Amino acid sequence: MKIDLNFPPFQQDLFSLDKTQLTAFVKSVKIINKMDLSQVRQSSGLNLEKIKNLKTSNGKTLYSIRMSKSFRAVICIEDDFIRFISLHPDHESAYK
Repeated sequence: MKIDLNFPPFQQDLFSLDKTQLTAFVKSVKIINKMDLSQVRQSSGLNLEKIKNLKTSNGKTLYSIRMSKSFRAVICIEDDFIRFISLHPDHESAYK
């Protein structure tokens, strides 16, 4: 997968992570980068979940993906790109 980290609201979330969270994020992104979409979907460690009540402004599906035991990210999948939309250190806010 190709990783897109250029969404401005995501970058604000990224720069506000503490050292432990940032380390976990980088570790997860390195793993995702070596996978194809099928592997990402099947990975129990990443625990990719479709967010039923949220879509992008152009109607694309949003997903929640585990970055660590304590936090998740919201992503959009387009072709072979994973675009990071937001980070949620409080875990449950990823679904709101």
